[in-house]
Amino acid sequence: MADPPPGPSSSATAELLEKIAQLREHCPWMGALTHASLVEFLLEEAYEVAETIEEGHPDAELRGELGDVLLQVVLHARLAQERGAFTFDDVARGLAAKMVRRNPHVFRPDGSLQDSFPATVAEIEHKWDAVKRAEKPERRDPFEGIPRALPALARAQKSLDRAARAGLGLPPGAPVPESEEELGTLLLAVVRSARDNGMDAERALRAAVRRYQNDPADQNDPAPS
Repeated sequence: MADPPPGPSSSATAELLEKIAQLREHCPWMGALTHASLVEFLLEEAYEVAETIEEGHPDAELRGELGDVLLQVVLHARLAQERGAFTFDDVARGLAAKMVRRNPHVFRPDGSLQDSFPATVAEIEHKWDAVKRAEKPERRDPFEGIPRALPALARAQKSLDRAARAGLGLPPGAPVPESEEELGTLLLAVVRSARDNGMDAERALRAAVRRYQNDPADQNDPAPS
């Protein structure tokens, strides 16, 4: 299969892309991969990176885990290239353009740096949200784009973040411990109680998030101003 002319890849990236192309051609296992069959590996590798960071593993281990995530990106791009859809360089160029477009507080439209930069995260988030709304004016649901496959806790946190930034009401809060360690212990105890009573904590939280997303205005705790 013919490849398009090489793009602006570094020598290390070009070598990686070449090795993956050769594996796709000569390794039966690699040759049989599909986008769908790679999904489980992509999720697994992402979780391994998170574990490496959270447990404070050495930088060499983090480097290796990041390489495993990069492999998933390269493989998906290679599969797309083989069917003439897009290349790895297209992915990289699109991402660079998106970073310029989504961060007008740092870049001018031509990609050069601005003369001054915002001082607060709140300013940055405001500009980011404004750019996203301009990109997709038809998107009016603040929860649109949150992956349904996210674990329930991650989906709940992202939903509340989106709601707060959109000025929507938030569900009532509850007293929480003063540290993440104590919070983790409390959450584990809640899961244990659910298990002891024959309930599925993950399913219960997914359902609660769905109910909230369907009617965020019907909440007693207004979003912080």
